[in-house]
Amino acid sequence: MTELLQTPLVVLHVFACAFLILVVLLQPGKSGGMGALGGASAQQVFGGRGAGNLLSKLTWWTAATFFLTSLTLAYLSSSTGDTLEKRSAEVTPQAPGTPPLSQEK
Repeated sequence: MTELLQTPLVVLHVFACAFLILVVLLQPGKSGGMGALGGASAQQVFGGRGAGNLLSKLTWWTAATFFLTSLTLAYLSSSTGDTLEKRSAEVTPQAPGTPPLSQEK
């Protein structure tokens, strides 16, 4: 069940990460950042303060999505009872006649 939930969360997490990078780079700083590339066209579309408000809201929503998916994925990966050694033993094919891997603790 967790694998079914984990795959879409990973996809959402990657998109949120890439979009967060883009939104942060577009925000005007003291020197303008990449938002300065738009020049006057960005001011006409967003207005004087509209770009800051829209970009800051996008940043907050994307950051919240990023953090929630991070916490959820961390919980899902730690809540499974399987150890990595046990998982690798299930995936790794054994040659015929060889004893199974020892389960040392």
